[in-house]
Amino acid sequence: MKTNLLRNWILGLGGLIIAASCNPETEDQMNGNATLNVSMVDAPADYDEVWIEVLGVEVLTGDDNEENESAWISIGNEAEDDHVNLLSLVGGNSAFIGSKEIPAGEITQIRLLLGEDNFLVKDGEEIHLTTPSAQQSGLKLQVHEELLAGIQYNLVIDFDAAQSIVKAGNSGKYILKPVLRVVAEESATIEGIVLPVEAEPTIYGIINEDTVSTFTDENGAFALRGLMGGEYTIIFDPMDTTYLADTLYNVPTIEGEITVLDPVQLEEAPVEEEPTEEETTEEEEGTTEG
Repeated sequence: MKTNLLRNWILGLGGLIIAASCNPETEDQMNGNATLNVSMVDAPADYDEVWIEVLGVEVLTGDDNEENESAWISIGNEAEDDHVNLLSLVGGNSAFIGSKEIPAGEITQIRLLLGEDNFLVKDGEEIHLTTPSAQQSGLKLQVHEELLAGIQYNLVIDFDAAQSIVKAGNSGKYILKPVLRVVAEESATIEGIVLPVEAEPTIYGIINEDTVSTFTDENGAFALRGLMGGEYTIIFDPMDTTYLADTLYNVPTIEGEITVLDPVQLEEAPVEEEPTEEETTEEEEGTTEG
């Protein structure tokens, strides 16, 4: 969850200096799950609009046989509308397709699943795009990307609309023969433990104008995922106000790696002593005299 407004930013800013380390690839990183986010971008084409029906993608991992349909992991299109105008996916824009946790390890192929309701708009006219029957099983792309547990990966499908549409002679028909490439972009992760567990802090990761937040689990563990590379300020803001907030500065992150923090121990807030009966009497007398 991202926010530009950070509650209690001023609390605990005099906190401790970081003791963080970036751990190398370990066996644990190959045994858990990685998160795969899939989106689509495009290059310009000489049409007014190009609409394709995106049903989702499927991912093949490890040494699984591509002929074995049960080996493919399905990621459905999570958008409200399955139709995407490719020509709107320029200038840094992208269309999010879906996200899913999959077993860590190598992904070897993905296939993009398209429906049959594809069309372009040229000079204000809507023209249906014929889709070859060979595409019904999905458009396969080679990936060969190693995914580590705890890391989020952004899988970007570059759909070249200009090269993907072929005019069939003088018939006025257009055929959709997608020309695609895929790029896997790694993100960084910060993990750690905050004690005591009952403090239940919200953890904020801040870099420049970007803020990411998360919570601890029942053991006090947390993970800030999907981070860019750089140096973060990490704030621990306890829900239990009997504990003080704390801050780590200059926490390094490297894309594709997990930064593991030393355990953070939140201090108890000072207890305000109740005034003695004598102090209360003196205060009341001073108020009366005033």
